[in-house]
Amino acid sequence: MVEPNLQEIHDFLFDLALKAGDMITSANPASSIVDTKKNCSRRHGLQQPQIEISRLLVLFPAYILCVSAYSPLTLFHCLSNIAEQAHHHSFLGEETSTSGVLTAAPTFIVDPIDGTTNFVHAHPYISISMAFAHKLRPLVGIVYNPFTQHLYHAIHGHGAYLTAPSIPTSHPPRPSSGTANSEAVVSAYTQTKLPLKSPAPKLEGLTKALVAVEWGNERSGNNWETKTKTFASLAGDSSVGGGMVHSLRSLGSAALNCCAVARGDLDTYWEGGCWAWDVAAGWVVVEEAGGRVVGGNDGEWEPRVDGRRYLVVRGAEGKEGQENMIKEFWKKLKGNLIYEG
Repeated sequence: MVEPNLQEIHDFLFDLALKAGDMITSANPASSIVDTKKNCSRRHGLQQPQIEISRLLVLFPAYILCVSAYSPLTLFHCLSNIAEQAHHHSFLGEETSTSGVLTAAPTFIVDPIDGTTNFVHAHPYISISMAFAHKLRPLVGIVYNPFTQHLYHAIHGHGAYLTAPSIPTSHPPRPSSGTANSEAVVSAYTQTKLPLKSPAPKLEGLTKALVAVEWGNERSGNNWETKTKTFASLAGDSSVGGGMVHSLRSLGSAALNCCAVARGDLDTYWEGGCWAWDVAAGWVVVEEAGGRVVGGNDGEWEPRVDGRRYLVVRGAEGKEGQENMIKEFWKKLKGNLIYEG
């Protein structure tokens, strides 16, 4: 079997993300059609999907006209089939997966809108998350926030980058991944290698750390108790055994949280309950920026991409403090996160 051309896949997803972003910024979100971020095809069944149309249309917009007469789920399947035919690869996404389990086959992993609740509330912390994985390892990652026009992109072994307008408030002509960009387009955008600070400062423990966490949609049971007790453990005063972290943040997009760790804005990000399509692209960006992804439970040094619990730690020069940060964080956990596939 011929090995996938990662640069070609990167360029394909890069261009697709920009087109999809234009559709999102022109959309009119309605809270009545928003899914609660549980796996749609599992919860609703394939026959009666309750899926917001904007999430389906953002994939492969060039093909929308030829399939727009179909139902939302049929439309999504048409678009995913186009992806499979174009690149002969599998597809894993929120609206198409009944298990969320990644196989070893070459696979596109896509979440058209990561941060749906933010999107509905007009809070501009949302992203299009697109990844490519092979042999269970994410190798290409594209994360694009169309509202800030920040596009994070990475290829395994080639570093992670942020492409953004040179003037933050401007709306310059769109770049593309290829070499046909005009001089005006090239000058309007800046590509910056991640992390933003070089060399990346060492990690100095939880008391100096800005930590991202997410509440999730489960508000009772074991995982809820584990999360809330762990939040208190992380934030609590050291006199009562707390981690006394500098502060906690809950921002609402797993993909962008990963990218914030890759940038160096966040020191760590702890997550439980999301899916492979939420984290796969950000995973590549983090690792290529020198960061590390481990499991969300103590001792999980080699997590699966579809493991649904993660601890993400930023890079540091010479990896200084990285492993100690992971171990210190794990010691503050109050229980284990347990999720089905």
